[in-house]
Amino acid sequence: MDVGEKMQMKGLQKEVMESITEKVMAGGRISDEEFLALERDADLYQLGFLADGIRRRLHPEGNVTYVVDRNVNYTDICISACKFCAFFKAPEHQTGYLLTFDELELKIRETQDLGGTQILLQGGLHPDKPLEYYEEMLRFMKTTGIHVHGFSPPEVCHFASLSGLSIREVLQRLIAAGLDSIPGGGAEILSDRVREATAPRKCSADQWIEVMEEAHKLGLRTTATMMFGHIETVPERLEHLRRLRELQDRTGGFTAFIPWPFQPDNTALSQQVEIEKTTGMGYLRMLALSRIYLDNFENVQASWVTQGPKIAQLSLFFGANDFGSTMLEENVVAAAGVSFRLSEQEIRRLVVDAGFEPRQRLMDYTVI
Repeated sequence: MDVGEKMQMKGLQKEVMESITEKVMAGGRISDEEFLALERDADLYQLGFLADGIRRRLHPEGNVTYVVDRNVNYTDICISACKFCAFFKAPEHQTGYLLTFDELELKIRETQDLGGTQILLQGGLHPDKPLEYYEEMLRFMKTTGIHVHGFSPPEVCHFASLSGLSIREVLQRLIAAGLDSIPGGGAEILSDRVREATAPRKCSADQWIEVMEEAHKLGLRTTATMMFGHIETVPERLEHLRRLRELQDRTGGFTAFIPWPFQPDNTALSQQVEIEKTTGMGYLRMLALSRIYLDNFENVQASWVTQGPKIAQLSLFFGANDFGSTMLEENVVAAAGVSFRLSEQEIRRLVVDAGFEPRQRLMDYTVI
């Protein structure tokens, strides 16, 4: 390509960027092709400018929300054996655990004593526990008055497989037992190529979407996530976001989107494939691109758990309006060698120092 052709190409890129910028600032929806153009040609400043503009339009009051809760992993015994997970134990492993109900209650009471309003309840795909066990767990937990944000789509699919019931029937029984909302875990990348290569025993992309769509139809609110930065391609990241945006168009049931980078340490995947850990800049780019593309999501969370407090502060200028959870307990990311911890007071200070007003919220983003 000669100098003239390069100048012509740059001129076309500039025209495309100006067109996309005009559309986004006017509140328009970008196409898949425009997403790819932004990902390829926009610099970090341009992405931050657009994402921050969307954030300010959706949340002009300048608040940053957070929730006080605790991640409770009721078991690490799991038959899925995902290659990106450093937390699970195979069923025959000597050190695998299953929390007793008394241990669950202690964790809930400790959370409530610290002002916590919910438990994020997730666990491995245990081979032996029937659906009735999880119903009993929910009924027991609800005696404490806590909000149960629990059982990600892979768990719901696992319960359906063990019980012989449909996903809808499983969800109806869990709701009757006390389930309040569903976390977006287990999404990773909603591409079957990626899922087959990294977690072939886990639910498919279609099944993940089915669980969320059925949950929304039954009145449950849920979150959506994306774990990126491993073996996926940019078009596969786009496929993931497209499927979320299309489902949100149909149901409006997602409260928030939470993207975070894969943490490779201590995982089987990092031993099989050379993976370059996502940088802070790479994370901010993907965060901003997500905020720009997911025009029908009101809230986007920062991931201080994987990125630490300083990058999380910067996230507030790249589209995030929510600081996520205090995570009084976190085990899965910690198993991959990442162990950031923030108290509620530290979260509030970080938000104030960034120029925003901290607000504690519930799962549905009702401000306390």
